[in-house]
Amino acid sequence: MKFFKKALFSVILIAFTQITNAQDTVASSWGKRLSLVAKDSTFALKLGFRFQTLYDGRYNLDTDKYEDALLVRRTRLKFDGWAIDPSIVYKLELAVSNRDQRSGHADEFGNTANIVLDAVVKWKFADNWQVWWGQTKLPGNRERVISSQNLQFVDRSLVNSRFNLDRDVGIQLRHKSSSDKFRQMLAISMGQGRNVIDRNPGGGHQITGRVEFLPMGSFTGKGDYFGSDLKRESSPKLSIGITGDLNLNASRSRGNLGGFLVDAGGEYIGSDLKSFIADMMFKYNGISAMSEFVKRSVDDQTGIYGTGTGFVFQAGYLFESNWEIAGRFTNIDADATQTVFADQKEYTLGLSRYVSGHDLKFQSDISYQTFPGQATEYLIFRFQTEIAL
Repeated sequence: MKFFKKALFSVILIAFTQITNAQDTVASSWGKRLSLVAKDSTFALKLGFRFQTLYDGRYNLDTDKYEDALLVRRTRLKFDGWAIDPSIVYKLELAVSNRDQRSGHADEFGNTANIVLDAVVKWKFADNWQVWWGQTKLPGNRERVISSQNLQFVDRSLVNSRFNLDRDVGIQLRHKSSSDKFRQMLAISMGQGRNVIDRNPGGGHQITGRVEFLPMGSFTGKGDYFGSDLKRESSPKLSIGITGDLNLNASRSRGNLGGFLVDAGGEYIGSDLKSFIADMMFKYNGISAMSEFVKRSVDDQTGIYGTGTGFVFQAGYLFESNWEIAGRFTNIDADATQTVFADQKEYTLGLSRYVSGHDLKFQSDISYQTFPGQATEYLIFRFQTEIAL
């Protein structure tokens, strides 16, 4: 681990030294990241970093107890560009905060920190066609595919945390129509999540398909994949997405996430997990709205899986001063046959100040969270800063 950190620091130091000696290729504005282009045009590289500092306070209305924490929520290093030809694009993203890495200490991950988020190559082999190869996000629910840097609230909803498909290792084929009103995505992956080093625990694979329809045309600046109407769309824009996912013989409680399931003899057990996702994004003149519905079920259940349905709706208005107020409703209906999570409702009110879009912002929200059928109720207050170069 110490060797890895030293090697990573050396790479970053060398890159920044090279950039310093090539000022004409360095992006000069905040949020554009540091850029390096080879003199012979055989490669391009962008370097970036980001981090979030979070205050999280929770008041239990039943026990009259208040608990809080101040922590570095996320810290990321980002490297991307193209190699040999601009049609061959690569992306590497590393997670270096303790909270980012905590899920990696298990045999399936080699008992090491779970550092690598994205390590993927994207090849545009024909007009409107791309093939992706490596580890990256699956084409699942919109809220998950939106970067945690670009959220409308402090963090994603409970629907995402319970049902998202997350990242996996595999191959993806992507296509969009010439008008960009229709998009299709197909992924075939290992089905175990990121950074698993064992030879496919459980023996299954995952198939994910997604289609998107943009009846009013493309959003400005890919606005269908970031929160808030920062571009202040001059005409209404709508995107509707539908995803179907089949994780064959899934050996983790939530498909690509959660604990690995084993029997009394220590052998992996698995069942086929099915997920259906429908989502939408709407933006117009500072108004934005996003909604998702997810249903996950399991066939011939042999273990305890996180199944059920989830629904989230959120909307906000961005003032000319770049202050935004937004609200969100979240509902989780867990299947009675599983205990991975419980029924839950959450009502959230958020206030954000975008100093430089999503690259420099201050966000806060307050939530009322309840568990139907239980006496537990919480008030949750969060405040977060985002810095991204």
